Amino acid sequence: MTTNAKVASASDREERRARGDGKESMVELAYRRILAMINEFEIRPGERINEVEVSRKLGVSRTPLREALNRLAIEGFLTTQPSRGFFCKSLDPNEIFQLYQLRTVLEVAGVRLATQNARDEDLQNLRAFLDSTADPRHEPISALVSYDETFHESIMRMSGNMEILRTLKNVNDRIRPIRWIDLNRRGRPATQEEHRHILMMIVGRDADRAAQLMSMHIEKRLDEIDTSIRQLYGDIFVGQALARS
Repeated sequence: MTTNAKVASASDREERRARGDGKESMVELAYRRILAMINEFEIRPGERINEVEVSRKLGVSRTPLREALNRLAIEGFLTTQPSRGFFCKSLDPNEIFQLYQLRTVLEVAGVRLATQNARDEDLQNLRAFLDSTADPRHEPISALVSYDETFHESIMRMSGNMEILRTLKNVNDRIRPIRWIDLNRRGRPATQEEHRHILMMIVGRDADRAAQLMSMHIEKRLDEIDTSIRQLYGDIFVGQALARS
């Protein structure tokens, strides 16, 4: 098994356990497909969800579709309006800023635990994963975002605290549009270098330095987030294409 497969399979097994029997229900399928449509801007911020069209496109009936939409609303991806249905939530700079603050708290705590609990084998796999994903020249932004999330979630998994990991996954889903802009602007090499420094501190079991580097790597100012959202809206509504897989 390749290193990428090892890193990904741990996440797959975890999700299968969460589903219970290892098979996606129609609700889970609809949930994940709609979330992907939101994250890839097939459904744009502020847009009303056409339930008939989405039901037809996904090949699911209205009942599991409505359950999936309600779940997405509860988790903060959609809003509802009486007699009008579901809408894709607009991006709010203050809300995204608060999510980045939460992400910082989670990942700083998680990386401290990882310096104590990470197995040498898992650290070697993560280093190999960074090596195998180092060349971004032919990769779409969606793949780079996925690599970035995989690195951070792998460290949280190494912490041994699955509640931190579960919460971070939800945060990652909600800030993914900003990650698209950030990686498109900064590029994979810059984030890759910071990832390697963080991993080096975990390998060296230096919790203080690992936490410091993680905090510096993640933190965003409100004005940076506001600028990213403005750029994102320009890309979506003015027609500048973001790379997609």
